[in-house]
Amino acid sequence: MEKRQVFTLSQVAQHKSKKDCWFVINGRVLNVTKFLEEHPGGEEVLIESAGKDATKEFEHVGHSKAAKNLLLKYQVGYLQGYNIQEGGDAGDAASFKETKAKEMTAFVVKDDPRTKYVAFVEFFVPILVASCFFGYRYISGAAQFSS
Repeated sequence: MEKRQVFTLSQVAQHKSKKDCWFVINGRVLNVTKFLEEHPGGEEVLIESAGKDATKEFEHVGHSKAAKNLLLKYQVGYLQGYNIQEGGDAGDAASFKETKAKEMTAFVVKDDPRTKYVAFVEFFVPILVASCFFGYRYISGAAQFSS
């Protein structure tokens, strides 16, 4: 098959069996049927993602550079709506041009001052308790000897 062929997600969704396993990663349509038995994580993982966009699952696992290079070997085309730039890392090469309304997502990390306070208390309260204990033992021991 020509690697420049463009597929829709509904066309990819028709290939979701053990004998015909396709999915999309970073806009690249992959036919991984021959790779099922060789996959280190087992064929079940691939079959579970068959027929859909598996980009999040692929990136979440954290594949090696060699695994990312294998994408090109099993590529049969592109997903409609993606613009693939050749000559880069397969994971970073796809930029999605949305044909639908733009959706914006963000991951926000708030600097919560309460967590700093809790860390401070968790560190110094045991030290304060231990100091009071040893101070009491020292004073009560000194009082015993002076009587």
